[in-house]
Amino acid sequence: MQPTTVRAALREQGYLADEGLATVVALAIGLHRPLLLEGEAGVGKTELAKVLAAWRGAELLRLQCYEGIDAAQALYDWDYSRQLLHLRAAEAAGATSGQDTAALEAELYDERFLIKRALLRAIDPGPGVSVPPVLLVDEIDRADDEFEAFLLEILSDFQITVPELGTFRAEDPPLVVLTSNRTRDVHDALRRRCLYHWIEHPTFEREVAIVKLRVPAVEHALAAQVSAAVEAMRELRLYKPPGVAETIDWTASLAHLGVRALDEDAVTATLGAVLKYREDRDRVTEHGVAQIVKRAFERSTSSSVS
Repeated sequence: MQPTTVRAALREQGYLADEGLATVVALAIGLHRPLLLEGEAGVGKTELAKVLAAWRGAELLRLQCYEGIDAAQALYDWDYSRQLLHLRAAEAAGATSGQDTAALEAELYDERFLIKRALLRAIDPGPGVSVPPVLLVDEIDRADDEFEAFLLEILSDFQITVPELGTFRAEDPPLVVLTSNRTRDVHDALRRRCLYHWIEHPTFEREVAIVKLRVPAVEHALAAQVSAAVEAMRELRLYKPPGVAETIDWTASLAHLGVRALDEDAVTATLGAVLKYREDRDRVTEHGVAQIVKRAFERSTSSSVS
């Protein structure tokens, strides 16, 4: 698969990928390699996995990582309530003695009582699935070292062993996307297993194009002004600089309110759509909303974006 094909397909799904990202996605698909995406929050890492699933007509399996997540929460569990009902039904039928007891114990750990979590479902999606799923391991940097090592083993062989049932192997490996916000470094062993791409905040011109694609009803002038204002905010060393997702939300909010051009009142009233921390709001206010608006007009009018 060629990067141009990937780029065009993602655009049809509302995602503008640059050449580097389109290339690494094409390689991940063609080589069956996991893809590790890093970058600041809001630059489109998670969204890419969603778009890939929509494009390929595949199920998106999302494993949200957090501190303390363990293998059981990511792999599988047993449906104890159904097992108990089965046991009581067997007792009522009198199948609880001698050889019947051994057979009953085996039945309790039949696959019909198995609850597949994200990792096992990705490797064994079940009958009738023609397109392998997209497995999103979101914010892997929030998990601990032990879980990361466990995940590495699974991604190396695409197989999982359930002691009571045996080994599940992926006939067609899933497309795996891992994301990280760099709250800690992901270990080298996992990085070596993956293809890698760092997603930057987009250029001004590309951000305007993204906004126009995702909020098609918005006027071009407002899309350019909002993108320029966000660009100016990112230069203020904020605690959480706004990402593309915030740019889109802010534009949609302004358009919903009937705003056709940025002004101080509109920016002040809608800062909650783009800044998510009080400290960031205070910093922008101290810098001067008027300065942000002025920069937005200057940048949008001097640019050749069309």
